[in-house]
Amino acid sequence: MMNSEVNYRIERDSLGEVKVPEGALYGAQTQRAINNFQLSDLRMSRSFIRALGLIKRASAQVNGEFGLLPEKLSTVVQSAAQAVADGHYDDQFLVDVFQTGSGTSTNMNANEVIASIVARDHNSQIHPNDHVNMGQSSNDVIPSAIHLSAMLLITEKLQPALSHLAAVIDSKASTLSDVVKTGRTHLMDAMPLTMSQEMSGWAQQIKQSTARIEQSSERLRELAIGGTAVGTGVNTHPQFGIKVAAELSALTSIAFRTKPNYFEALSCQDSAVEMSGQLKTLAVALMKICNDLRWMNSGPLNGLAELVLPELQPGSSIMPGKINPVVPEAVAMACAQVMGNDTCITVAGQSGNFQLNVMLPLIAQNLLFSIELMANSATALADQVIADFRVNREEIEAALERNPILVTALNGEIGYEQGAVIAKQAYAQKRPVLDVAVEVTGMSRALLEELLDPKNLTKPS
Repeated sequence: MMNSEVNYRIERDSLGEVKVPEGALYGAQTQRAINNFQLSDLRMSRSFIRALGLIKRASAQVNGEFGLLPEKLSTVVQSAAQAVADGHYDDQFLVDVFQTGSGTSTNMNANEVIASIVARDHNSQIHPNDHVNMGQSSNDVIPSAIHLSAMLLITEKLQPALSHLAAVIDSKASTLSDVVKTGRTHLMDAMPLTMSQEMSGWAQQIKQSTARIEQSSERLRELAIGGTAVGTGVNTHPQFGIKVAAELSALTSIAFRTKPNYFEALSCQDSAVEMSGQLKTLAVALMKICNDLRWMNSGPLNGLAELVLPELQPGSSIMPGKINPVVPEAVAMACAQVMGNDTCITVAGQSGNFQLNVMLPLIAQNLLFSIELMANSATALADQVIADFRVNREEIEAALERNPILVTALNGEIGYEQGAVIAKQAYAQKRPVLDVAVEVTGMSRALLEELLDPKNLTKPS
């Protein structure tokens, strides 16, 4: 039988000795956090650790330029921090998301890991607080990492995904301008429109959501770095924050700058709350599109059956041949999760007490999760659903021909009341409204055909 016992080493911090696994790169403060916070199996995301590594790299470079860190030490800290940003040491970040509200444990996790990498690879004496964390506080590093990680995900994943989705919708719509269908309000038959007109509404929802996200990104590009503990910038160079923001801009090709007021930057998370609200709005838009697709695909015999979505997998473990709209359902669940994340972020956002918000890790976790979900959902809808759905033209035309609401086009000729009589009779007798209108109005069939032509009714009068 194999010996599963873990070998430990003794590390020390200001509270005394701590047993740390022999091979771990983190130290005493991280181990205390691992011991103290065992509320979930959630860890800070890859996106967040990447941002944290980039901040540590930029900080080391700036402190080197100021002459506060020896040049050699600055260089090796930058190298180790970049390795953390690149994901080479993610297995060393084991602190629960539900931890100290400032995120100090995760900040110290990064400081200790980077210091250990430098000591191991470069045989340099380095202290996680004095050197890696020089000029910084968890109170400005973690808020900065929230903004930085969110902006990287938005720029690299979400915005391209939304642009792709809007383009796929527009492309598909351009092929369906000749498909006239029954409109529906209150889920009931209404005046006709083309399928391209209907889909143009979807595309515009995505474009508007993209614009809202870009507008809110303006605030996310502002970083708290340089404010240190309470916003006064104590224990750092007065130009530290400005220089770090400039270096992060160079590293990421995103234009970052320092917050105009550090006291606001540390004490609240209003910009994250704002962005979460925009993601919730996007989720509302995507859920609307998903529900339209599900309704239009319903059937195929006892539903609307206007569309046939791509067949991706068997839909039932008991009913052979059943195919379900699985991707719209999955995306709708993702949208519901984002709406829930927004509520969580809202509660966390109001948890700023005096000079610090104390739910920073929770905000980071939920905001980044929402961005990932929306980016992946947009891509799935575009590539697995909208690009390849088929239109059931026969079903659409048959339903349109029977639609008594077309009589609305005659309001100017015969008035609302007589139109209602025609509509009710057509419903009751299950006859085309054209045939009933010829009988009731005495107008010529040729004129009525022109007035009731669904194609003409999709255009402004």
